[in-house]
Amino acid sequence: MRMSVRLFTTIALMLSGVLIVLFAGLTPSNPATEKTRFARKVNLALRRTAHHLLRKAGDDTSRIAPVQQPNAQTFLIRLDHTFDYDQLPQLLKESFAVHAIRENYDVAVLDCARGELQLGYNINDLVGTGQVPCRGRSQKAGCYTLQVTFNTVQDESPQPVMAWWLLALGACLTGLGYVVWQKWPSRQTSTESPNPDSVSDGLLRFGTSSFNPKTLMLQVGTNRHTMTYREAKLLQFFVEHTNQVAERDFILKSVWEDEGVFVGRSVDVFVSRLRKLLQEDSAVRIVAVHGVGYRFEVQV
Repeated sequence: MRMSVRLFTTIALMLSGVLIVLFAGLTPSNPATEKTRFARKVNLALRRTAHHLLRKAGDDTSRIAPVQQPNAQTFLIRLDHTFDYDQLPQLLKESFAVHAIRENYDVAVLDCARGELQLGYNINDLVGTGQVPCRGRSQKAGCYTLQVTFNTVQDESPQPVMAWWLLALGACLTGLGYVVWQKWPSRQTSTESPNPDSVSDGLLRFGTSSFNPKTLMLQVGTNRHTMTYREAKLLQFFVEHTNQVAERDFILKSVWEDEGVFVGRSVDVFVSRLRKLLQEDSAVRIVAVHGVGYRFEVQV
C-alpha cells in the first residue's frame, strides 16, 4: 500500500512539473507591460496635441517640453505660449484616437507659476453633450500646463486563460503530492489551535493615542476625532516613520502623489491640523526640522 501511495505521489509531482513548463511556454515573454505601453502612447498623443495647438497659434518653431508623469494616471505637458482653449478638446480627442487610447479622462489647464486651475473639462462633456465647460471664455497670455488624468489604467496585459488553468492544476497536483508524501507514513494530525495573540485589532498605537485607518477614527485620551482622508493618510505616514526625520519632498510624494500637482504649503497646513488634534497627548510631538522636513516624536 505504501508503495502505491509513493508511486501516485511521484506521478503527481511529475505531471505538475510538466504543466508548469507548459504554462511558462504559453505566457507572454515580452517584458514591456501594458502600463508602460499606455504611458508611451499618451506621451505621443500629448506631444501631437501640443504641436497642433502651437501651429494654430502661429508658432512653428518653439521647442515642445517633455511630458511629465507624476503618477500612473496623470500626465502633464508645459506650453510656454498662449493657445486657443476652444480647439483643445477636439484636438486632444483626435490625438488619443490616433494612438487608440479609449480611457475616460479629465483635462485641466493650470497656471505654470502657481499651479492653479484655470480651465478644464471631462471627456464626457465633449462626447455626451458637446458642451465643454469654459469654452469661449477669455484667456490671459502666458505659460500654461496641460494636465490629463485618467480614471482607470491597466497595469498588466491579460494572460491567456489556458495558461493560468495549467498553472492552477499544476499547483494543485504539487500540493496534493506533498501532503500525501508527508502525512501518509507518520499519520500525524495537528491539533494546535491558532494563537489568539497573533490576531490584531487593526489599530495604530502611539503615545496615549490610537488610530484606526479603516474608520479614520483618532482616539486621543478620552476624546475621539473623525479625520479627513488626507489628515489620516499623513498621520499614518508619520506613525510608520516614528522618530525619523522625513524630508518634505518624501512626504509630498508619499501623501500627495495621487493628486498629480504637488503644493509644498499643503504639508505645513496639514501638519498644523495634526498638531491640534494631538495636542492633548503629551507623549507625541511633530517637530519641524529646519530646511529638511518633520520628525514625528513619540516618547516610549
